[in-house]
Amino acid sequence: MELRKDPITRSWVITGDDVPEPAPRPGPCSFCGEAAKVQVIATLPGTDGSPWSARAIVHPAPIYRIEGEPGRRGDGLYDRMGSVGAHELLLENSHHDRHLWNASDAELEQFLRLMAQRIQDLKRDSRFKYVSIFKNQGTSAGQEFEHPASQLTATTFVPRRVLYELRASRDYYDNKERCVFCDILAQEERQALRILEIRGDYAAFCPYAPRVPYETWILPRSHEASFERSGSSRVGSLTDLAVLLRRTLKRIRCITEAFHMVLHTSPNSHHQSESLGYWKTLDEDYHWHIEILPVLESKAKSYTFKEVYYSPVTSETAVKRLREAKI
Repeated sequence: MELRKDPITRSWVITGDDVPEPAPRPGPCSFCGEAAKVQVIATLPGTDGSPWSARAIVHPAPIYRIEGEPGRRGDGLYDRMGSVGAHELLLENSHHDRHLWNASDAELEQFLRLMAQRIQDLKRDSRFKYVSIFKNQGTSAGQEFEHPASQLTATTFVPRRVLYELRASRDYYDNKERCVFCDILAQEERQALRILEIRGDYAAFCPYAPRVPYETWILPRSHEASFERSGSSRVGSLTDLAVLLRRTLKRIRCITEAFHMVLHTSPNSHHQSESLGYWKTLDEDYHWHIEILPVLESKAKSYTFKEVYYSPVTSETAVKRLREAKI
């Protein structure tokens, strides 16, 4: 496998004739119990007598490999490099039926803390420019495993969506010397039209221009560029985020059981960019957040590959319905 860059969109794609097939769905769960044959990277202790509460393992069929150097090179006008990176499964719970929306506060906090620890660890590797954490829940969202799990990838490039955010955040800061995310949240709280719920220092709201129906964001109300700094702070500081995440996912699941959830955090600051400049004010202009994109059965494929998105439900209507959801 290798990475190739589209010279028009500037997106990196992974391709090759040896792309692994998705791992088959197991009979007995491959991830339950201490006898599971997995390559464990990190484990956090259990909170209810269980041997562990959250665990990072090597993905059974990784699309990125940790060994080697990217070896970026030209191919005429094209660019290519090796598929060097990391691909992990973050097991959210040792219990097969304990998901993010029905786990305890302590279990959710442990999972959030594991996310922060893995990002911190991988950012120490100067080869990696970005660490993504995402969850595909439901068959129509591309779920691979029955056991509650999210995925992590560390890449030698910054994903295009994040680059858009970085550039927009930098431009806004250059003009106003303020964080655009902070300004958005301040207006949402002031207008109270699209706020779903506020819990301590965290807020959930439906964005003004949604890409999909019922799209929801969660972000800290205090400015912070890096999730890992929030997630590695003192014990108990993630309780409000854990509760808000669980309650938000419960609301989403009243609409649909399928969704994508993606953490957007700051890139690896070891890779400074003199030409683009968006790392110079990164701590001031960027703001980490979690994006949840529900997948409605009737719209499962309508927005996947579009650059102009269509949402038949406004954010104001979405918030009203989500607030009324019985959780």
